[in-house]
Amino acid sequence: MSSITFPYSGPGHSPSPSSSSINESSHFPSSYSASADTDSFQMNPLSSHPPRTPRTSIISSSHVYTTEVYSSNGDAQERPNTYEEDTEDEDDTTARNPAQHRVRKEEIWRELLKTSNGRDKTFKLMQYSLRMYLLFHTTIMASPGLRHKGRRPWEAELMKRLQSAIAGFSLTRKCLILFNWLPPLTAILAEHSSVPFSTGSQKQKPKPLLHTFLHASPPVLLEFVNGLADDAYTFSRLGLVGTRAGEQAGRLADWCWFASTLVNLVENSVERNVILDLQHQVESRLYTESMTGATSKSNPAANKIDEKELARLQRQDYWIQITRIKLLMDLVYVSYNVFNVRRARGQVQTFTGLASAALSTAKLFDRHKTSLLKGVHS
Repeated sequence: MSSITFPYSGPGHSPSPSSSSINESSHFPSSYSASADTDSFQMNPLSSHPPRTPRTSIISSSHVYTTEVYSSNGDAQERPNTYEEDTEDEDDTTARNPAQHRVRKEEIWRELLKTSNGRDKTFKLMQYSLRMYLLFHTTIMASPGLRHKGRRPWEAELMKRLQSAIAGFSLTRKCLILFNWLPPLTAILAEHSSVPFSTGSQKQKPKPLLHTFLHASPPVLLEFVNGLADDAYTFSRLGLVGTRAGEQAGRLADWCWFASTLVNLVENSVERNVILDLQHQVESRLYTESMTGATSKSNPAANKIDEKELARLQRQDYWIQITRIKLLMDLVYVSYNVFNVRRARGQVQTFTGLASAALSTAKLFDRHKTSLLKGVHS
């Protein structure tokens, strides 16, 4: 591609080869080529930088370049006009943006409060918010400048009402999670009642139920025991079980909570390592495609799929980190109960309880928001 030959434009015109080569090198990029028998330029399909908005004259007088993209089943498909497809994707994205504004926060809270888990997290947030207020109020009133003044009658009545509300929220939350041992029990019984494998003409006898419980998954077994102990402690607070038995059940529940939190932290770390590995693979693929000359205009399908996958993995990693912080807050909180730590117990448990409630509520809020957005899009 050493020169560009222009058609005969009139009598007395004789193009100079040297001037045409200079014009090509100084004014025309390498992504265009010219044919000797045509009066237009042709786009080079191997160019790494095709024009962003091809002109109508170029498209009408030359062949539109095509790129190969791969579908999910691995077959190569031909895409005739990438520019029109990009325009359609932008219109689709623009059309989806108003749908996000149609999902109001009130609708998300309505869906969240329909579930017992959502009400539990909401009441926990209110409970520890009141505890934090009481903590700050007590700290301020205990300062040297205000210690001698004492509390006014309405302040004492307000403190009493707030303490009663905190106890009421705590008992309400305990009642909301009653019979939380049914899901792990269902999983254990489903494993026990599975059809035994047969060897030849003889069928293996089913194993005893106790054997199934003892060989169940440790997280499932911990959740089952924790649910039973929590129910016994709740019945003790309701007056259906003795106080001593309720205290022992509550201590057993704390130990189960402590152990399950450690297990969940290990699972969270493993899951995050997997997500980071997948994210590194996608980033490496995007970097390789960019270095080999593939752009969003020359091969939009592969790039868009990788970009969406990378955004999904980054979002998933974000919420995994949020879950990890929440589990650490729970671990600090329950450690004070398990090891019977007294120093700064009220302050630390109030702060960690409020942080855990805020993080878990935010995660649940985002989950219901995503579900509503999917319903709007569908």
